[in-house]
This record gives sequence, C-alpha cells and structure tokens, in this order.
Amino acid sequence: MVLPIFYDVDPSEVRKLEGSFGEALTMHEEKFNDNMETVRRWKGALQEVASLSGWHLSNRHEPEFIQTIVKEISNHSNRTFLNVAKHPVGLDSHIHAVSTLLSLGCDDVGMIGVHGIGGIGKTTIAKAVYNLIANQFEVSSFLANIREISEQYGLVQLQERLLYEISGDSDLKLGNVDRGIMVIRDRLCNKKVLLVLDDVDNLKQLEKLAGDKKWFGPGSRVIITTRDQHILVAHGVETIYKVPKLSHDDALQLFSWNAFKKSFPAKDYEDFANSAVRYAKGLPLALVVLGSFLYGRKESEWESTICRLEKSLNKEVYEILKISFDGLEDHEKAIFLDIACFFTGDDSDYVTKILQGCDFHPVIGIAVLIEKSLLSIEKNKLQMHSLLQLMGRHIVHQESPELGKRSRLWFHDDVLRVLTERD
Repeated sequence: MVLPIFYDVDPSEVRKLEGSFGEALTMHEEKFNDNMETVRRWKGALQEVASLSGWHLSNRHEPEFIQTIVKEISNHSNRTFLNVAKHPVGLDSHIHAVSTLLSLGCDDVGMIGVHGIGGIGKTTIAKAVYNLIANQFEVSSFLANIREISEQYGLVQLQERLLYEISGDSDLKLGNVDRGIMVIRDRLCNKKVLLVLDDVDNLKQLEKLAGDKKWFGPGSRVIITTRDQHILVAHGVETIYKVPKLSHDDALQLFSWNAFKKSFPAKDYEDFANSAVRYAKGLPLALVVLGSFLYGRKESEWESTICRLEKSLNKEVYEILKISFDGLEDHEKAIFLDIACFFTGDDSDYVTKILQGCDFHPVIGIAVLIEKSLLSIEKNKLQMHSLLQLMGRHIVHQESPELGKRSRLWFHDDVLRVLTERD
C-alpha cells in the first residue's frame, strides 16, 4: 500500500520532474554521473508515485493534516482483503450489477439480497464486492458461513464475532441474543457500516444480526447471501439480485482454467470439455470441481468420467446441493422428489392437480421450492437444474439397493421388473 504525501511540492512537478523538484533532481544527476541507471530508476519511481492518489500539504495546518492521514491509514490497515475465486471468470458483470443496486452515493441505509442455488457463486460475488467497496465505510465486517456457525455455536457467537470485527473488542461476552441486539444497535447506530451476512438460511439470523435499518448509521449497507428468497422478502429486503447461470462461453473458460490451466480446451479434448460444460449447466461449483478432477488425466479417463456423469453426481457437488433439500419440510421433499423423478418439463397446472391428489398441498410447496432456487417455472413448465434432478434421483437410489423398496421408479424397465418379480 503506497499513500504519497507531497510536502510543499506540487504533484505535477514531481510527475513532470519540473520546478524546484526538477532542479534538485538535476543536481543528483550530476552527483551520480557514473551511475545513471540508478538515477533512471529514481525518476521512474517518482513519476509512478506522483500518479497515485495521495495528499498535497500546502498552506495547511500540519496537526489537522496528520489527523487526516492517520484516519485514512487506519481505514486501510484495518481492512482484511478476502480471498476470492482463483479464476474469476464472469465475475465483473456480477460485481457491476450488485454495486449498481447498492446505490453507494445515497445516505439512506440499504439492504440487498444475493440469491441463488447452491454453488452458483453468491459468496464469491459478495467477497469481491466487499473487497471493492469496504474502504468507503467507517467500519466493515464479513460474517461467513452463518448457517453452519449458527447451527454449531449459536447466534450469540455470531453477534460477538460481528462486534469484534467492528470494534476489536475480543473480551466482550454478551451472554444472550437480546443483549447482543442492544449492543449491536448502540455501537453501530452512528457508524457508516458495511456488513455482509453470508449463507443465511433462517429469518432469526437476520433478526438478531441486522434486525432493522435503524441499527446502522447513515450510508450503511447490508449484503445478505442466501438460497432462500422468502427469507429476504420476510425481512423486508426489497432489492434482490438473483445470480444467473454462467453463459456457455464463460462456463467453458472457467472449466478450462481448472482442467487445462489455460482459458481454452487442449487440442483433442474440445468434445470432452463441451460435454462437461453441458453437464454443469452453468453452475460454477460443478465446473471447478469437475475441471480440477480431470486435470492431468489421460484421454481414456476423461471418456470414462464423462460417461459416468450422465448417471451420477460428483460427491462434493452433491453435498453442496443437498443442503437446500435437507432444509425442506417433509411434504416439500416429497414434491421435490416427485418432480425430479417424474415431472420435470411438464405443465405446472397438470402436475399441481396430480400432487393435490396425493394431499401434498402443491401450491405452497412448489412456491417454496422456487423461493429456494430448487425449481423454476418457464412458460408454465416446471424446470429443474439437471444437477438438482440427478441429486433427487440419487436420494431415491439411496433408499434401498432393491428396486421394490424404493419410493419411486421412473424407468419403464425398472417398473416392469418389480411387477414381474412380485407376480
């Protein structure tokens, strides 16, 4: 980090090597006449520094100037730059979209949700935006893995972690969430705060960490990443960015960086790469995991892996996607599995009537699946990401190794086999 201070010298004189500054440098050239390479490096360094944003001290009280410098350096030194994606393909467009929605020039307190399926890149986007704008705020905090930490340690620890990151008070012990709410509100209500709440899966988490806009000072921004859109709506978050899938070109590039360590597929592997990209259907997590797995493998291993993808799901991808399924109520799980096994691509009204006959309450059930990014309706047809469909069918497979003991059969031959064996 370089923050130049121009003390009684104009930055333009340093940049152009003119005026009294240029005269002094000429004297150094004469003094170091036998080592002009060193002088050349000095000139280059000075011109580069003069092009940076800094401070110009001229006819100004030094104590006031020093306070300004200390405040600026404090803001920079307290920041933690978060590790973003190794290959940030397609990330710029997301950063621009979210930054625009944040309306950073306004003095109101704003909350924005970043919503999408597991593995779509919500956390990566939030980290990148945080790194970009954190220095515009008085204090900032990125609370990662809220779902997991809340389950293991409770909301009080998250409140204490937030206050530690904001104030540096490591000795603070809240005792209970109600006191935590009071302390957060009292300490942050007059500060311009940037707060990121990552992987929220329960409304209570928002209520205890960012319960009201009045908790934060003017100009504050709260970014919330979640798989569940309804949580955002229930909390009154009006601005929501739904993360889209990667385009085919971006998906191929991201896959290639992980599989070939370059931005395009190796010769003779183009067909394999395109098959893998079609399998991932624009999901960054699947592209990174699959590309990393295939890196350095022989052509025969690529072929075997691509063939296997049509019938199975990578374990790491499966575990990430299944988090959303595990959070469903029993009747919602049943609706999800029925659609994954039988009704993907079918007319929504037709499927609703069938599920009503099973007493599943499909109207609200389907709405919940849509809110959790597990389902969508396009032109009145039920659509499900192919990896989610594979996950659903894998869940049914896991019920029993015997076909007749599984809750659902979707292949004609399997149904015929079970009926024949029973006869």
